[in-house]
Amino acid sequence: MRRPLIGLTSYAENVRYNGNDVLAGMLPMSYIKAVHATGGRAVLITPDDPGTDVLESLDGIVFAGGGDVDPSHWGADPHPLTDTDPVRDASELMLMRAALEADVPVLGVCRGMQVMAVATGGSLHQHLPDLVGHDRHRAATGTDPLAADASAFGRHDVVLQRGSRAMGLLGARLTVNSFHHQAVDDPGTFAISGWCPDDRIVEILEDRDRHFALGVQWHPERTGDLRVFAALVEAAADRSGLSRTTLAA
Repeated sequence: MRRPLIGLTSYAENVRYNGNDVLAGMLPMSYIKAVHATGGRAVLITPDDPGTDVLESLDGIVFAGGGDVDPSHWGADPHPLTDTDPVRDASELMLMRAALEADVPVLGVCRGMQVMAVATGGSLHQHLPDLVGHDRHRAATGTDPLAADASAFGRHDVVLQRGSRAMGLLGARLTVNSFHHQAVDDPGTFAISGWCPDDRIVEILEDRDRHFALGVQWHPERTGDLRVFAALVEAAADRSGLSRTTLAA
């Protein structure tokens, strides 16, 4: 029996490899390990040749974290600190809309949650310090967001909406890691089911009418709490008719 096939969006970046500068399709291994640890089989989706046909082969999809979403997608001018990747935006917005239309199980992580909102007509705050007066949703300037240590992220609590799917999965309150300066303003067609109690920044989006559509603003793949990945893999298996024994194999 096969494991649920979970696509992970990735990005293109110039890297140094074997003494040469090459353009590589990249994603931190923490995402891949999170899918494998929860019973799925991970495959990368690169942004260079966008198309929705890949969804025909997938049981679920993770929209991963990364850079800023271009504010032109909700009709705003860019903030001076906004840094965008038009190729990735085009690929992921197209994939998100198609995945939601086909009711493919979706998990959005950090930027991925923001893509959920923008793809369904929502909008983002471009620079949180301008809004909330602090920078505690990410670590100190110059910190490596891909580092594994706790100091590489902001830390804060999230409270969850009573009766939401997210609360059933994660409980009423939890402490999360975060690294972002954009944040959801208008959630589009999604319901807000979690927020930071200190400043009311949106931390969780969900759509209970879909098989599974959940977005989190933090980085669970860099923690020991992989419940959102496990829920995605379970929903993917259920939608595709894969047995529960597959997940335990």
